[in-house]
Amino acid sequence: MSIVLCCLLVEGAGWYKMAELSKVIHVRNVGHEISENDLLQLFQPFGIITKLVMLRAKNQALLQMQDVASAMNALQFYSNVQPTIRGRNVYVQFSSHQELTTMDQNSQGRGDEPNRILLVTIHHMLYPITVEVLHQVFSPHGFVEKIVTFQKSAGFQALIQYQLRQSAVAARTSLQGRNIYDGCCQLDIQFSNLDELQVNYNNDRSRDFTNPHLPSEQKGRSSQAGYGDVGVAYPQMANAAAIAAAFGGGLPPGISGTNDRCTVLVSNLNPDRIDEDKLFNLFSLYGNIVRIKLLHNKPDHALVQMGDGFQAELAVHFLKGAMLFGKRLEVNFSKHPNITQGADTHEYSNSNLNRFNRNAAKNYKYCCSPTKMIHLSTLPQDITEEEIVSHLEDHGAIVNTKLFEMNGKKQALVLFETEEQATEALVCKHASSLAGSIIRISFSQLQSIRETS
Repeated sequence: MSIVLCCLLVEGAGWYKMAELSKVIHVRNVGHEISENDLLQLFQPFGIITKLVMLRAKNQALLQMQDVASAMNALQFYSNVQPTIRGRNVYVQFSSHQELTTMDQNSQGRGDEPNRILLVTIHHMLYPITVEVLHQVFSPHGFVEKIVTFQKSAGFQALIQYQLRQSAVAARTSLQGRNIYDGCCQLDIQFSNLDELQVNYNNDRSRDFTNPHLPSEQKGRSSQAGYGDVGVAYPQMANAAAIAAAFGGGLPPGISGTNDRCTVLVSNLNPDRIDEDKLFNLFSLYGNIVRIKLLHNKPDHALVQMGDGFQAELAVHFLKGAMLFGKRLEVNFSKHPNITQGADTHEYSNSNLNRFNRNAAKNYKYCCSPTKMIHLSTLPQDITEEEIVSHLEDHGAIVNTKLFEMNGKKQALVLFETEEQATEALVCKHASSLAGSIIRISFSQLQSIRETS
């Protein structure tokens, strides 16, 4: 196979480096505080990640994308924007490896030695995967005896036991690398080193198809995952495993995932400058909005009903204490389970501006507290930095801007002097029209905009 070389421009350094194209990315300066999930979140926007190896002794990591194009997109983006994890700059380049032969080691997987039990990892999981879904996918290849699903650092995984080893071999040959749903939920299949699965309960997380009389759960415990039946309006993310998978396998620190209250009370608002649409722009960063009501008897108070209890918990966690229009917001769970429809409520359940109707996993991944940096997308192709600055400068001093292209689409980063200025720009200008396009604004977790030469 011929060696393909490319010129990789490292911005700001004033030099070029010849690098062999590879779908494997080499990450340096990976400190002990950086987890596998941190790295997954850094690269998941660019495509499916199939393998990850942490080289702890060297403060490095190797990460394999599904294809070379995904790796190129990631490195092209991070040549313009310095990647930072937990306040630490990390440095990325093509690896000298064309393929990773050792996967992030899992004690339950043994790779290519045939066995009747398969270890299945679901990558790019945007929809809930249940025992029933897995049974439907794998049963055409032979009698499936048992299925157990669980959450690991690698993401959502399942062990699937066939009656016959040749059925497992046939399933792996047929299904490896395929998607359960169009464009997502990719199957990564290994043979397990287990000899027999132990299934104690028949429920949505495990099933013994040879023993239909098992109980659904240990006595006294609910079979639901805390918020599994909440938020009927947005059932696509009602499964706990799917939500955890959106965060790379675990929920953010401080998020319990067990809240079932959908409505949030916001107080200490600036009544002269706030309205329902501005509140929508802010709270829609953390979930879909059902309706919003400003309280006329308390002009600095408002109720915001989120799509489900998990989304409400994200909003409370990330927005409590945020500054907006000169006021420090108080954000708490409301005693009201929902907002009653009426003349003084604004309905948003059918709004196409709700961010979590499509690609929910990607939006969950970008949830954070307000920052000084905002990210603009859906920009016109011929937009200039001057036009962007002119559109936003009413909201505060702009320190720096960066216009770039990803997957053929224009995007921008804008750094303000303060978080409050960036928050004001977001609530006032998200979904506004700029040069004929309705722009989308969210907070960026990047610390700075890397200067180009």
